[in-house]
Amino acid sequence: MESGSISSEVRLKVAQCFRTLSSSADHTDVFDALETLNSYLDDGAESCTAAEREEFRRTHYSRTLRVLVGQLQADWTHSLSAAQRSQLWDPLFLKGPPDQALLVLMEAVTQLRPSAGLDRLVSVTERFLQSGRLADLLWSFCLGSVPSDSAQLRETLLARLAALPDLTANRLHPNNRPLFTPQRFYPLLASEMLAALERTCRALRDGVDCSLTFIAQTLGKVCLQGHSGPVLAVMAPRLAVCTRSDMVWQRVSWKLLQDVPERCMESVLTGLLQAADSPDAFSRIAGNLVITNKKAQFVLTHKVLLLQYKYQTRVLRTVLGYLASDRDRRPLLIQVLRSVSQAWANPSAVKHTPQEQQLYVSKTLLLAASLLTDAELQELRSDLLQCLLGGLQSHLDSSAVGIRTLGMVVGECLSARMDLNGTKLKFEYDQNEETQELLSLMTPSVCPDPDPDRDPEVAAGSEATRESSQVKSVSQRSKSDPDSDLDSDDDLPPYDMSGDVEASRAAPPRYLRDCLEALISSDDSLRVELSLRAAESLVRRNVFAAKEISVQMTKVLLHMEDRFGISGFLVLRQAAMVALAAVDSVPVTQYLTTEFYSLNYSLRQRLDILEVLALAAQELSKPAADKDIAAASELTPYQSNSAASWRQEVEKRIQNKTKRISKGSAQPGAGAAPNRYAPVAGYFFFPLLRNYDKPEVTFDLLGSDHLVLGRLIHTLGLFMHLAVNAPIAAQMGAALLDFVWAVRYHADQTVRRGVLFAVCSVFLSMPSQALMMDLSQQLLETRTWLADVAEVDPDADCRNLAVQSLVLLDQNLKKQLQNPNGLSLES
Repeated sequence: MESGSISSEVRLKVAQCFRTLSSSADHTDVFDALETLNSYLDDGAESCTAAEREEFRRTHYSRTLRVLVGQLQADWTHSLSAAQRSQLWDPLFLKGPPDQALLVLMEAVTQLRPSAGLDRLVSVTERFLQSGRLADLLWSFCLGSVPSDSAQLRETLLARLAALPDLTANRLHPNNRPLFTPQRFYPLLASEMLAALERTCRALRDGVDCSLTFIAQTLGKVCLQGHSGPVLAVMAPRLAVCTRSDMVWQRVSWKLLQDVPERCMESVLTGLLQAADSPDAFSRIAGNLVITNKKAQFVLTHKVLLLQYKYQTRVLRTVLGYLASDRDRRPLLIQVLRSVSQAWANPSAVKHTPQEQQLYVSKTLLLAASLLTDAELQELRSDLLQCLLGGLQSHLDSSAVGIRTLGMVVGECLSARMDLNGTKLKFEYDQNEETQELLSLMTPSVCPDPDPDRDPEVAAGSEATRESSQVKSVSQRSKSDPDSDLDSDDDLPPYDMSGDVEASRAAPPRYLRDCLEALISSDDSLRVELSLRAAESLVRRNVFAAKEISVQMTKVLLHMEDRFGISGFLVLRQAAMVALAAVDSVPVTQYLTTEFYSLNYSLRQRLDILEVLALAAQELSKPAADKDIAAASELTPYQSNSAASWRQEVEKRIQNKTKRISKGSAQPGAGAAPNRYAPVAGYFFFPLLRNYDKPEVTFDLLGSDHLVLGRLIHTLGLFMHLAVNAPIAAQMGAALLDFVWAVRYHADQTVRRGVLFAVCSVFLSMPSQALMMDLSQQLLETRTWLADVAEVDPDADCRNLAVQSLVLLDQNLKKQLQNPNGLSLES
């Protein structure tokens, strides 16, 4: 009976206040009504009992706020002074149950149109956030003091809380408040969650039961919406410090992550991994979550390590260090190592996954192997050995240099870790940042937690002071030490010896046949080196002599080996062969294209042939630098070394003695020159299409030698590109498309790149009219294939080339449809 009378009495008083606010014209009555409503929220008011205040908060508070929002345009609202507003209006939103206040405020902000009333509500909402009401809201759910706690209420409140920046931006743009932006709101929310957790720890020490479900749901929803970075950047360092020596904080942190909803677990864990300073910090924050929660175990042991490859190496160190830091979690480290080793050694994965993902898996494998104990290493010895043998072979068979280098580095590291009979694998590869990072992963790094009591600025200052003192002490020691290396002679300037030339025992050859004879039969290393260095210039200066021995000299250079360790041997040999192919194109090209499919050649020699042909074709396709000099070189065996020809000298004198009132550009325009490549393009192109499908004893182009196949297709595409506007371009394009069509779905990414480059070259160089007439039946199927490659090919370069080919094909088709007769629109 007593509770019923209290309820009815409060209901009558509140209803009277509502009528006054809605209809009274006397501002004094309105102010009295507002004071009455505020008395129900003031815990120290003598006019209301605790039961009446509780009844008002539970039953009438939300309706009171909606009445106030509905009276925003009333006259008495506009007559409130700033002091009256802060004493009578704002406390009604700031002192009541925070969950109900936030819901009413967000509902009103999203519904009202721009007005003075909306500005007033926005200001109240800003004060609500700044006064710590979010922490009160979270703490009320921790204590279970929310009277109408239901699933629907929680879901609505979580949605408003997590999306507050979006809701306010949609309504207030472009006049949004800085506090409502994601950069300000989510760090504030993280600080309020930490404040609620601090209250929870104090309550637990006092023996009060608490629930972390709502805070965990809030954290999960915010992270799921993509804001884990700013939230966990605030929470993770604080949790790492608090859990270092406080067992209550550890229990609270572990329970918080355990209560995160399953659908949000991945977002929270990945954000926490990136925000944690070290594996130890992550271990203290998460505890044994990876053992008790199946979703967390899947994320940490499988998804982060094998299915995704976007995280930095620091994240991998955190995950694997977390698994290795506890005895109960180490079996999961062994399980991870087995899975990663199988993925690294899988031949299909080596062929069909991007190089970035293979690098990521390699880092994971090396980090996991470095964390094993000797006993665990013996247990996994057979698995690692199988991984080493099978995976190393798969990587070395790849045509991509980066994949082969990965295999070499991982093979070296694993063999050194397993110490197989005291023998270690050793490969030769180019050192770069990637290989150095992989090698450093075998040394476990120690990442101590930062000292929370140490100021970063003070630390930086002390470090700088230490360095300056070290420099000062070294300088003082060098001045005081009589035996110091700082001698007075160091002040003397060094003598310039840059122009000195070492005296040579032999002179370079002056005749091309002497050069050839030295390359064939000489055992003098100096004579051979001088002949090789002079070969290119002799060939280009004496065309007549070069044509007499071009094929013979090409054969010698192709089979020549670096017996004497000549510096730049490969470059010099290639330059001489390119000069021979450019000077006497037809015989040299016929010889090289015939030898490409011959027996008893190494893959290196076949690749050299393709490189020489490609460079020679590029040189022939460029216009000659000086037609007079080129003509002179065809008529005389040697040309003079004068600074300028007589024509240039006469032209210079005429220009100096001629006076002009106005003068155009001093540089002459580029003159027309014949394309030297167009007449011989067929000699470069068509012989390389013969016998490609006939596997020889030492050469299987369509089988294991896919590196040469990829380079061959790329070279043919280059020949096609250089043949633009040549009469034979249409015939070359049709033959090239027929050739590459059979290998368009090749497993090796280098071959697929070559195929797509060749297709691009055909679309660029082949006339659109010939493309439509000769290849009309293939274009539809080609377009379908290109669209499929652009969408699903695992290699990014292949996808980009496919998109470029589609654009070129569409441009050619559009051009031909608009101008089918090959006539210009103006005509």
